Order: sequence, then structure tokens, then C-alpha cells
Amino acid sequence: MKTRITAPLLLTGLALSAAMSTAHSAEAEGRPYRQADAEALLAADRAFAEVARAKDASAALADLFAANVIFTTEDGKLFRGKEAAIAAIAADLVGAKIHWQPVRGGISADGQHGFSYGFMAAIGPDGATKPLKYLAYWIRHPEGWRVAGFKYARRPQGNTPTATMKPLLPKHAATFDPEGENRHAESLAAAEKGFSDEAQIIGLSAAFARHGGPESMNMGRTASFTIGSQNIGRELFGAPQAGSPIEWSSDGVLVASSGDLGVSWGAIRVKNATPPQSFAFFTIWRRDSADDPWRYIAE
Repeated sequence: MKTRITAPLLLTGLALSAAMSTAHSAEAEGRPYRQADAEALLAADRAFAEVARAKDASAALADLFAANVIFTTEDGKLFRGKEAAIAAIAADLVGAKIHWQPVRGGISADGQHGFSYGFMAAIGPDGATKPLKYLAYWIRHPEGWRVAGFKYARRPQGNTPTATMKPLLPKHAATFDPEGENRHAESLAAAEKGFSDEAQIIGLSAAFARHGGPESMNMGRTASFTIGSQNIGRELFGAPQAGSPIEWSSDGVLVASSGDLGVSWGAIRVKNATPPQSFAFFTIWRRDSADDPWRYIAE
């Protein structure tokens, strides 16, 4: 087991050490807050990706998953914990090897939570390639960054931008507060519920446009990602119309102690369905400060 994790831990540790040593001096020189931490997170993601090339998909992802990871599938299933998540991936990407490349990341004001998304490919035993894209929510642990929430989706063939986008950084830096994670959890769950409640009135297209922003990302239906909440609403649901055939709420949330970044997961329920129908979601949320409204940033 040690030989499997030594390389990514070494690469991640080096990246984190460099980031920690420069974070305060960089901010003092006028650079954006937490830029070094965001760069370290993306470096960790790339380091895991490099090591993954020599492994099966399930073993590669096991290296970066936290013990209590949440994994959602394209067909709406949710798996809790590393063992269940890895078993589901092994059954889906049978014998495949994977490689990936992050194209964007974001970080919390306390530097302890972050996210990344990018493009992935699974190469089967027969050499056939499945183009994928992924979204990961990360939490910093003593041993380095680990993924607390993850999903991937198949994507059609097509041109995809590979240049790294500017990371989403906080407008201030905050120190880690052990009590802060619980204190902000209720507000995030309420934001998720409010999103659903408003969709019942103004419709899904308008609600998705209103509860996100220009930087919001959806995995989308094209080869790339859909950016911007207005675009997301139109692509997923077309022209605005009142009412919604679905409703949803959080079953669990994780929030940075600074209260500006978090992830929510739960079930989307089809209204009036017989028999009952539901499918899982996880959504990453962000806000400028603990006093501002939550807006979804990636899903």
C-alpha cells in the first residue's frame, strides 16, 4: 500500500510546502488572496493525474479520495465512502486506465476547501477511448489535499479548451476556525432548499439563471463545460416557463470554516411520479463572504 501512495504524497507535499511558505508574502505584495493555495491545489490534482496513468481507474482515484467521499453517477446514483465509490467506478470503467487535466480551480478564504474541474479520458483494455469530464471538491488533510465529492460524465467528441482558466479566489483571507464549518452548514442547506422552492414558482430556467452567476459552471451537454448561469438555464431548460416538475433538497453539506465555499448533496425528486423517482446530485456553492448570498459555482 505504501508504494501506491508515496509518489502522489511526495508531489503533493512539495507543492503544498511551496504554497504555505509564500502565501503570506504574496498577499503582502498585493497578489490576490490565496492564489498560492489555489495553485497548490491544482498542482496536487495534476500530480495525482500523472501517477494515475500507470494504474487502473479505480486504483488511481482511490489515491485521491477521502475516506468519506461522496460520488455521484450519471444515472443518478450516490455512493458514500471510498470503498463504495471505488467499486462503482471499477464496475463502470472496467479495466480502464484514466488520465485527466484540470482546467479551473477555486479555493476558500481559509485555504482548507477547494474545487477543480477538467477533462478526463478512460482508455479501455481494447484501446478504445471514452472522453469524460469531471468535477471534484477537495479538503486539505494533514497528508495533503483529498477529494470529498466527485463525479464524472461522458462527453461527446469535440474541441475542448485545455488552457488553465484563472482560478476563482476569495476576496479576503481567513484563518481556520474549527467551529466555523458547522456554523455555516445550515445556511448552505437553506440556500439549496431556497433554490428549489423558487424554481417551483419561476421555473427551472429562471431559477438556474438567478441562483448562479457569470462564473458558474455546469457539466453541460457539449464537449466542453457550460459557463454562466444564464447560459446554463437556457441550455438545460430552454425558454423560461413557470413551475417545475422536480424538487430537491440537501441530505448533507460540507462548508469551509470561512463560510464562503461548500458542497451540497442530496436527491432530486420527480413530483407526482408513480412509483416515486429520484436521482442524486452534488453542487458546489460559493459566496464572497459569510454575509453574502450563496450562489452555485459548479455542478
